Amino acid sequence: MAMNCAMWTKISYGVPVKVPKLIKLCPKFLSAPDYRFLFQSISKAEIFLSRASSSYTTAFKKSIERPEEFWAEAAEKVNWYEKWDRVLDNSRPPYSQWFVGGEMNTCYNAIDRHIESGRGEQIALIHDSPVTDSKTHITYKQLFTLVRDLAGALRAQGVEKGDVVLIYMPMIPEAVAAMMACSRIGAVHNLVFGGFAAKELSTRISHSQPKVVVSANCGVEPTRTVPYKPLLDQAIEISDWKPRRCIIFNRSKFEEASLIPGRDVEWNEAISQGRPADCVPVAATDPVYILYTSGTTGLPKGIVRPTGGHVVALNWTMPNIYNMYPGSVWWAASDLGWVVGHSYIAYAPLFIGATSVIYEGKPVGTPDASAFFRVLKEHQIEGMFVAPTALRAIRAEDPNGDKIKPFLPLKNLDALYVAGEHCDHETMNWIQALIDKPVLDHWWQTESGWALTATCRGLGMDPYPRPGLTGKPAPGWNVQVLRPDGIETATDELGEIFIKQPLPPGCMSTLFKNEEGFKQIYFSRMEGFYNTMDSGIRDKDGYISVLSRTDDVINVAGHRLSCGVLEEAVLECPDVVEAAVIGVPDELKGNIPLGLCVIRSVLAMERGCGWGEGGKWQTETGIVCVGSIVNVILDRVMTGE
Repeated sequence: MAMNCAMWTKISYGVPVKVPKLIKLCPKFLSAPDYRFLFQSISKAEIFLSRASSSYTTAFKKSIERPEEFWAEAAEKVNWYEKWDRVLDNSRPPYSQWFVGGEMNTCYNAIDRHIESGRGEQIALIHDSPVTDSKTHITYKQLFTLVRDLAGALRAQGVEKGDVVLIYMPMIPEAVAAMMACSRIGAVHNLVFGGFAAKELSTRISHSQPKVVVSANCGVEPTRTVPYKPLLDQAIEISDWKPRRCIIFNRSKFEEASLIPGRDVEWNEAISQGRPADCVPVAATDPVYILYTSGTTGLPKGIVRPTGGHVVALNWTMPNIYNMYPGSVWWAASDLGWVVGHSYIAYAPLFIGATSVIYEGKPVGTPDASAFFRVLKEHQIEGMFVAPTALRAIRAEDPNGDKIKPFLPLKNLDALYVAGEHCDHETMNWIQALIDKPVLDHWWQTESGWALTATCRGLGMDPYPRPGLTGKPAPGWNVQVLRPDGIETATDELGEIFIKQPLPPGCMSTLFKNEEGFKQIYFSRMEGFYNTMDSGIRDKDGYISVLSRTDDVINVAGHRLSCGVLEEAVLECPDVVEAAVIGVPDELKGNIPLGLCVIRSVLAMERGCGWGEGGKWQTETGIVCVGSIVNVILDRVMTGE
């Protein structure tokens, strides 16, 4: 790639670097066949020296004050068949639309473009499965062939642009291939968590009405095999919608699934019936997938993700929030059935040409608490996404890190990112001290699709914020902590968290078959704002701390207390490894908190607290705990000390 060494240029994703400096850093620069490979040789820290114009403060300010300009620039980093007519159409809030008139293809941006740029032999997916004692590496070229063939199989079974395909599969590469195959031909996938039983699966079949279901013979747990096909058969039987066809993948070394003639077709047979399918243009405002979430309403809601905003936003997040680039090795330790799996196992890593790890195992028990760290070390992972629950499980089994330390130091790891729930500072401090790397909490939702607040590693933010903080509002998200009257809270005052409209690209566009519910559930609480249904505080530096769901804030004797704060207080006891606090009615105080804990060992009760009937005990403040020991600091929280 020819460059003028006297000029400033951009090395992928808009990072400005002066070429002579690059030559000094990397003598192979001028002969590099593809500029993306430079990131494997050049220090990211050196690149950031020239990145002042992309600092967090500058990026956030521009995203709020000039959102159309900000996201138009981000959209230039992905491939389009047709450019948009309007960056943002906000004429009918809250049903905002991004990149109206534009056409693109999600699968092309995730796979095809990297092959065309010469990265076909790079590893796209690593499947690490301790439960089957296997590891598989799949290149971009191999993934391309797999996806193109499966897309042709779907088309042969009658799937057309706009049709829904339900995916019910374990954590295997074929599940990602099914997602990509759908987007390749413009179909809308609805991937259902493999742990759901027949009843939950049938609900999603009935509501999404898939033309085809893609499933497998089984999933594998540490101690058992989970037969998926009988669960699927039962779900279809009790559902009021019957799919036209079911394509079944049979995992080797396990019993093959029984097929129902006329409805079911084996994976390889389905592929033989089709022809490899090319990518088709899809409107930026058309959906790429539906993902159901129960949330706090109790009824499953079908989140609809629009194609254009999804590609643009996730492509932007990888370098700017997570500091990941083409060639990086990334691992989101989640399940494909959740939004983290959609965004950061299947899509975002592949959009930027990184390597994504699919892990079929547990944080403990496959074989022990060292499992995650073996994966980090063996695959030279640079960035990892993990839930606090997994870290607490590891800490409970190996509090001193004895099984983990043989895999340290993790020289390739840039940072560990936690999300999915509030991360208590005990767990945060424990893991950070153990691995000696930044551990960054951030906050997002199924609805948002990507981080609402974060410590943007690629935008020069402090990589060691105070524990308990979930970062600052990510560019594009105008996050505000409000009182019930809509006035912003004071510093460190607990309030409800809202997002001022319009919401940025990548967020949901509506609820499937429920546009009115979309408006009522998320936008009726405060005019002009999206209701996150979470509560938290903003500190003096603008950092957000998300403490609990809004309906988990309880009123005790006139005091509004966050269950998340109480849980964190409970977790300060070194022998408590997991805690949940809920409010229960009380005649005198209105509500009192009930704490449920998991402890590491049985201890003697202190400070006048003793075991009562049924293994319960109660403090003087009215806090009742079952089968656990609560630290005295909980009393101090309750009494205002």
